Amino acid sequence: MANYGWEGLNKDGQRESGSINAADEKEVRRTLRTKGIRVKKITPPSFLEFDIGEWMVAKGLAKSFGPKELMTFTKQLAIMTDAGVPIIQALEILFKSERNPSLKNAVKTISIDVGEGKTLAEAMGKQKGFDRLYCNLVKAGEAGGILDEILRKLGEHMDRAEKIKAQIKSAMTYPAIVVLVGLAVIWGLMTFVVPQFVDMLKDTGQEPPWITQMVIDCSNFIQEYSLVGIPGLIVLVILLQNYIKTETGKVAFDHFMMRLPVFGPIVVKGNLASFCRTMSTLLSSGVSLIDSLEICVETIDNGVVAKDLKTVRKAIEQGKTLTEPLTKIDYFPDMVSQMIRVGEQTGRVDDMLEKVAEVFEDEVNELVTNMTKLIEPFIIVFLGGMVAIVLVAMYLPIFMSAGGN
Repeated sequence: MANYGWEGLNKDGQRESGSINAADEKEVRRTLRTKGIRVKKITPPSFLEFDIGEWMVAKGLAKSFGPKELMTFTKQLAIMTDAGVPIIQALEILFKSERNPSLKNAVKTISIDVGEGKTLAEAMGKQKGFDRLYCNLVKAGEAGGILDEILRKLGEHMDRAEKIKAQIKSAMTYPAIVVLVGLAVIWGLMTFVVPQFVDMLKDTGQEPPWITQMVIDCSNFIQEYSLVGIPGLIVLVILLQNYIKTETGKVAFDHFMMRLPVFGPIVVKGNLASFCRTMSTLLSSGVSLIDSLEICVETIDNGVVAKDLKTVRKAIEQGKTLTEPLTKIDYFPDMVSQMIRVGEQTGRVDDMLEKVAEVFEDEVNELVTNMTKLIEPFIIVFLGGMVAIVLVAMYLPIFMSAGGN
């Protein structure tokens, strides 16, 4: 937003001038036209008043806002609505304090739409980044007159969901980084260190032991094919990423991750925690069971879980209870299904799902802690063993030569 100067004629034909805060000249002309002013001249803002962030959003160059920015916005909006601040005024305050250009532009557009008579949910639904789960909960809050409470629940839900994602990400990232660093060290030994020893062995004319010959062969292979192998590996990773972006590839990749011996349980329980938490939030906000499941299908990031939830939704549409189709999912614990059955019998499915989500979240936290303790020494021993083999293979001929002399 910037100040544009303008000159024009009012309804009576009299000359008027002034300034107006707008995103561009089109908005200035549109605003003045609604006031019955015929524009003659528009003076663009000075460079010091130019909003580079808004320009980047308009040109599609700005980075879109993520869950963390949206979570902060939601919590702040919840506090202001709870304090009785009118929604338009609250949005204007958040617009002025927001630093992310994409979210700032979205908040401005939402404020304009709400001012023109749209509901908050309708205005948010037009903006990228506000998913169906978010908009449906806001809609339920507006309909029930409990928008502040819904926004508070939504903020808590997003906070817990981000913590689960962070735990799963850290569980995957740490071992990957350690392995990559270790492989880089081994590659360096094979490429630069081993050839130095090979030259020394040639000078002695000694027949190398089998372990030394094996390491030399591996070194030769790596030196010969590294220039082809590394670009080939990069191309393979890019192709794999593109395949995972397809619906079939996403399901196949998620199924593979869920079957891994150490990471699999973390992925499964993390996604189930997300599902239970989302369902609990939707049901407690007054969204129907069918609609809640449909929203979960769209918001759950795991392709296997989303596919199974579609089957659950179809079964419920045919008249079955929530528990019946859940018991047929092999990775869904029987104890959890029984807890949900109790919730259905008592009419408190949302409360039971919240308790189940807490159980899954605690289990994910414990699994991540135990996995880190288990995998760290294993990786260190494995990589240390590989380095030890290389060093022993290189020094063994020297020791044998010294012993022979």
